[in-house]
Amino acid sequence: MHDKNSVTVSAKTISIRLAELTDVPELRRLIEASVLGLQAADYSPEQLKRALEAVYGVDTQLIADGTYFVAEVPKTASASHEASAEDAGQKSPLIIVGCGGWSRRKTLYGGDQFAGREDSLLDPATDAAKIRAFFVHPAWARQGIGGMILEACESAAEARGFHRLEMGATLTGVPFYKTKGYAELEETAAPLGDGLTLPIIRMAKNV
Repeated sequence: MHDKNSVTVSAKTISIRLAELTDVPELRRLIEASVLGLQAADYSPEQLKRALEAVYGVDTQLIADGTYFVAEVPKTASASHEASAEDAGQKSPLIIVGCGGWSRRKTLYGGDQFAGREDSLLDPATDAAKIRAFFVHPAWARQGIGGMILEACESAAEARGFHRLEMGATLTGVPFYKTKGYAELEETAAPLGDGLTLPIIRMAKNV
């Protein structure tokens, strides 16, 4: 069941590609829309506001490493989104409706602005690759887009020699990742300042 603002697309309409640095402005808009539109049932407005400032965001290291993917659909899939994209100066016939990646670095979550980053490289023989920064536009939620991106990430990580995957999932994302074979390990929290935190669930899966 989709709300009146959702858009139905077929799997054949969705294309997956590696993200580029030129995508960053569009990704920032997508991430904000995804967080505010899909996570409101699990976090307070203040948590989401602070998280967008301190935690959520584009991790350009993932883009530079070639481990971050975007999902695109034709602009004609949504007249309203097409109009907003044109207003923002978007000339491409495609729009980004989802994003997500994997990492061979220690950072578990967080965009460029997140203070708790650890960018040293992981050892595929002993460490788990990190599933990172998954966001889907609310209008295209629950249409398999996240699953398509996750499959691309898992295949790419496995091709690089990793046999285990780990993530810091939002409360909103936990049910989705459970259906994909990930198990909950522990609850942790991202600091947001002034004593406020963002609950995060660490999850893992063997591949």
